[in-house]
Amino acid sequence: MRLLLVEDEIEIQNFVRQSLMDAGYEVDTARDAATASQLAAKHAYHGLIVDLGLPDQDGIDLILQLRRSGMSSPVLILSARRSVDDRVRGLELGGDDYLTKPFAVAELLARMRNLLRRNSMQGEDATRLRVCDLELDVLKRRATRAGEVLNLSPQEFGLLEYLCRHAGRVVTRSMLLAEVWGIRIQPDTNVVDVHIYRLRGKIDTEGREPLIKTLRGIGYVLKAS
Repeated sequence: MRLLLVEDEIEIQNFVRQSLMDAGYEVDTARDAATASQLAAKHAYHGLIVDLGLPDQDGIDLILQLRRSGMSSPVLILSARRSVDDRVRGLELGGDDYLTKPFAVAELLARMRNLLRRNSMQGEDATRLRVCDLELDVLKRRATRAGEVLNLSPQEFGLLEYLCRHAGRVVTRSMLLAEVWGIRIQPDTNVVDVHIYRLRGKIDTEGREPLIKTLRGIGYVLKAS
């Protein structure tokens, strides 16, 4: 698999590149957004690792630019920005995962593997989704857990489908409002929290391993495996 690493600090770039190559990846590197854009236009990358503090352009703007050009490969954001607001913004504007500096290389490799695996699985069958013992038939609008049919409202099914398609990734309230409810400007509403509460009551019943996790101040994540 071929990856693009966009990192301006040469020592970090060399270290991450060698670690990725040792793990079996082909790796191209760029130290600025302009070079990264040129490489992304020439090659089809399976995944990208992007630092936000680039010398010529903010990494978020680079990710947005690549997404608008049609790139759908998963992006792991690598940044020293640690605030909740920075992480939420990065995830809302095109990043698939966010890792703060300093980091353990083992965690970086694990996160990249997960992103690549989920991306490949999504392409296999977009109408049948499976996460742990949870299964969704998108065409029939039918959901089961451990073989038991779940009685979901249309909105609950749409919410669960979105969580399943992004299993293992953090999704924010703004993302859910936009993609499930079609609300692009976040109003003062608790509609997401209410539906998550109801959904938990149907899929995370007593005796079953909880699948939906709340990340306070950020959003939610559905257990991937």
